[in-house]
Amino acid sequence: MDLILISTVVTVALALLFDFTNGFHDAANATSTVIATKSLTPRQAVILSAIFNFLPALVIGTAVANTISKTVSIDALPAAAGIVPVGIKVTLAALLGAIFWNFLTWAFGMPSSSSHALIGGLIGAGIAAGGTQAVSWGTVQKTAIAIFASPLIAFLIAYLASFLVKGIQKAFKLDEDHEFFRWGQVVSSAFVSWGHGTNDAQKTMGIIAATLYSGGYLIADDSSKLSPPTWVIFAAQIAIAIGTFYGGWRIIETMGIRLTRITRASGLAANLGAITSINGATHLGIPISTTHAAASSVIGSGVGSGHKVHFTTIRNMMVAWVFTLPSAAIVGALVYKATALPGVIGGVVTAILISALLTYAVRLMVKADSADDIAARVDEEKERLHLERLAAVLPTDAPDSVEELVEEIFTDEDPK
Repeated sequence: MDLILISTVVTVALALLFDFTNGFHDAANATSTVIATKSLTPRQAVILSAIFNFLPALVIGTAVANTISKTVSIDALPAAAGIVPVGIKVTLAALLGAIFWNFLTWAFGMPSSSSHALIGGLIGAGIAAGGTQAVSWGTVQKTAIAIFASPLIAFLIAYLASFLVKGIQKAFKLDEDHEFFRWGQVVSSAFVSWGHGTNDAQKTMGIIAATLYSGGYLIADDSSKLSPPTWVIFAAQIAIAIGTFYGGWRIIETMGIRLTRITRASGLAANLGAITSINGATHLGIPISTTHAAASSVIGSGVGSGHKVHFTTIRNMMVAWVFTLPSAAIVGALVYKATALPGVIGGVVTAILISALLTYAVRLMVKADSADDIAARVDEEKERLHLERLAAVLPTDAPDSVEELVEEIFTDEDPK
């Protein structure tokens, strides 16, 4: 029995599972605005997003993948720790930590960063395996800077874009839900998905390349110069596209409804902010959180458009952002320690951990919300906002709902 081959195959499979979770966890980045404004149905939105998540495989390079693969220096890890190479154990542990965090935050509908979960898992497992010298802190520093810079840039661009959109509205006398803004939303949503496919799918490519190198199945001068094979590129893009098509409906609800009111005009501004931040980072080879960028863009466009923002939701979301990297690092370190237990114990414990994670994941997915559930909640939110606007122009002693108003009109000789 070739344990190195088996462990490599299992780790690559987990990497593709992570990519799948990345797809449905981050589907909200591109789809939440078009779903919230009913520019597309939920199913149409995720199909469009899935297609544009896959297309970058045909043309985009792998600079982000190379950055991810350098987060932990495989060559700096101990040479021996049983039959299975330490590098494979590190990537496996990092993936388990990242997948667990993705499912946990998805269960609560919190838009957190799949990227930071993966990088946190790599840092924790890398330190547990080879100490602090095993981590490429220069690479981590680039990511840390992006943690703060990308949401700020996305917020500012979306905020400014909202004024540009307002100018277009005034110049051409368009209302905020005009068809022009609908199609602007649809096109820009596709390019947010393109940006997600160029940046996030490459993270999985990078970790698969590191796994193959550790197992001796990928040849390179050293671990800082890994290029993922073509089959890895296509497998990663397909996995993230399938995950996007599955749809992370709870997070879509949070991003589309619970952050701020989104119109087609403000949704277009939000998408412009996300596109600029995500594609700029990809061009520089920096693995950023597309979720942070997209969520910050929605908030920025809401503020710029004068819409109420829901600070309780934003606070909860930011708490998840703060805890993502350290939580995944702790889980990654603990899982690595489990895989490094002597003899068959390590293998048995690892198998139990993987089985427990998969069981937890399946249970969540079986109980998950559907596209129809989200469509119904979008309709409910539209009705609620309509009633709020109606209440604002009615007398203070007016009926509390449209139904009561209609009933009063037809039953009361002197309706209010």
